[in-house]
Amino acid sequence: MTDSQQAALDSLFLSLCPGDAPGLVVGVAQQGRTVYRCGFGLASIEHGVANTPWTRMRIGSTSKQFTCLAALLLAEEGRLDLDASVREVLPELPPLEAEPTLRQLMTHTSGYRCYLDLGFISDGMAIKPPGAAWATQLRQREANFAPGSNMVYCNSGYHLLSLAIERRSGMRFEAFLQQRIFTPLGMRNTCSVPSDLELHPGVATLHVPRPAAQGGGWRRGIFPSEELRGEGAMISTIDDMLRWLAHLRAPTLGSAASWQQMLAPTRLSTGLVNPYGLGLMRHDYRGVEVIHHPGGVIGGASQMLTVPSEGLDIIVISNGAQASPRELAHRIVDTLLGDERLGPAAVHAASTRFGPMLGRRYVGRDSGLLIGFAEAAGGTLGLCLANGPALPLRDEGEQLRQPFEDMAIGPFELATDELATEGDAPPVLQLREAGHSEHFELLAPTPPALAGGGAALAGRYRSPDLAADALIQLEGGRLFLQIFGAYGGNRLELQAFSADVFGCQEIDPHQVQPRAAALRVQRRAGRVAGFRIDTPRTRHLCFERLDDAHLPNDLAS
Repeated sequence: MTDSQQAALDSLFLSLCPGDAPGLVVGVAQQGRTVYRCGFGLASIEHGVANTPWTRMRIGSTSKQFTCLAALLLAEEGRLDLDASVREVLPELPPLEAEPTLRQLMTHTSGYRCYLDLGFISDGMAIKPPGAAWATQLRQREANFAPGSNMVYCNSGYHLLSLAIERRSGMRFEAFLQQRIFTPLGMRNTCSVPSDLELHPGVATLHVPRPAAQGGGWRRGIFPSEELRGEGAMISTIDDMLRWLAHLRAPTLGSAASWQQMLAPTRLSTGLVNPYGLGLMRHDYRGVEVIHHPGGVIGGASQMLTVPSEGLDIIVISNGAQASPRELAHRIVDTLLGDERLGPAAVHAASTRFGPMLGRRYVGRDSGLLIGFAEAAGGTLGLCLANGPALPLRDEGEQLRQPFEDMAIGPFELATDELATEGDAPPVLQLREAGHSEHFELLAPTPPALAGGGAALAGRYRSPDLAADALIQLEGGRLFLQIFGAYGGNRLELQAFSADVFGCQEIDPHQVQPRAAALRVQRRAGRVAGFRIDTPRTRHLCFERLDDAHLPNDLAS
């Protein structure tokens, strides 16, 4: 690394991490030799302790690749068949229309709903005890899609994979990782920790910013589960992760066949090939191949990335810095390789080019999925999924595309000539999700008044798959959905987009990242019989309308 490259990185990180705020740690190695190793900002605002290169931090979903390697080690020993049904190892799971394999759990193609997403819907940020994830999975009556037909990021798959590893190894999942992976690789400061309520030496506090309207400052970040496993429970350091990255490029633990599986992309039943392998993503960035996996927790995030052709390894872990480790890792690649070794950056569609599309919403004829268009960061055209934020669409000439690696769903693709550049938005669009093509119909620009549709929707409901009750009511001209879960609750405001389609906006002031959700009314004989909720990771979650005679006592009163 040249002096100017080091100065550029120092300037980048110092500008993002003031000395009185949480920060991050960064490690960079070239050909296995560490060339940049720094801590920025505070590990603990409460105690005034600075981040250092040896500070331990949560890495979230960057943990997933270790879970996959653990499963592959058992497969090499004949103790786990990755292509067998998950119910061969976990027979208690409910039989659904089609049963995914263990491999499909690893590639996010199982179709199972994500227990974490379901928990956010029903209980908000309430902390759930051990056993809640398993109970959630046991009561699911439906899946998001048929196994192998789509790809939607699912933490439940990795939680179930952890349980399968326990059963076939005869060891606790955490102990298996320690004995078979961390210790042999010399990752002395790495472990799998199920709960943020546990105390471990040298671990940075996770920090969540408080809105200015609440006085600013910070809150402690605590993940709302005490049973994180292979989906995202690891604590590590930049030194340990750089050691792992060097091993990833020249592995000694696990067979060559296992590593070939780890890095192979996934082919869906539609024929589409996605860049996600087994706990790792592998794709092009500015003309060079990168292998990586991001991670997110409450109050922190991480990005692990390697450029194999350059022997360039990068790890960025945050405990609350207001910056994206994924974007920072790309900035490091840009700085160290430079334009002379990199190709052009991805081009995003300009929102001004597609002005008639801005603010318009469409609903899928078959799926009922709500999409919309809005201006995203940098004046780009963004696709909004299930009333979520606008994420930029890449301009690839004949099509606009939101790749899987940008939001861990999809990819979503639209023919450029289907979108309006002048005049009115088209009444019908054809959108492809993970190779599936569906027609989406335009919703009227002026939604109906809440007083009409809201009054018909007001009432009490129950979701068996959530084990939760719900209440919809009009209050002062506004429509609210209150969900009562087993451990907490959630309150959302409903915005009418049509008589049967509503956007859901969480209004809990302590919600860290308000999640996207849309509601579709279900009618029977012209009357409201229930509704279904869609999020990017949960599809057609059913709520059934209750008669007063069937209400639980707390709701009936």
